[in-house]
Amino acid sequence: DPSGNEGQGTMDGQENQGPYQELEKIKLDNLEEHIKKNLRLNRQLSALKDQVQFIRDKEGLRIEIIDRADFSMFTSGTAKLLPRAEALIKSVSASLQSMTNALVVRGHTDSTPFISGGSRSNWSLSAERAESTRVALENFGITPARFTRIEGVADTQPFNERNPADPRNRRMSIT
Repeated sequence: DPSGNEGQGTMDGQENQGPYQELEKIKLDNLEEHIKKNLRLNRQLSALKDQVQFIRDKEGLRIEIIDRADFSMFTSGTAKLLPRAEALIKSVSASLQSMTNALVVRGHTDSTPFISGGSRSNWSLSAERAESTRVALENFGITPARFTRIEGVADTQPFNERNPADPRNRRMSIT
């Protein structure tokens, strides 16, 4: 083992991550706590704190901003951010500014199709919403060089696999 950690086990059967990965984990833990704290302390956004979830994956910390029946980030069928969603993204952006990590923005939709006959689809809508979110993050201080991918994945990665039309499937992921 080139890292000199041969024979040293770690919890959960994972390989020893090393000091760099441990430092990154601490930074991401701090980022998550900072965002949660900002949402709790902001009277305008505290009611939306349950709309933000944090998931660790191989790319890092994924921040999921999730719609629900009584809260939508965008005007229906458009990429126009609603004011409360814009305020939420501003709060997330303020926390992200302390980091230098690259960012990926991914747009998700539910499975509700557009009216046939038009050129619009959930693919184009999810990509447009991801771009709209990227623009908002940039407007709130995130430098353009930090963005490495902007993706629209339509309804291919649902939050609720059992109900493709669930409003929670409409979300923005910032990793």
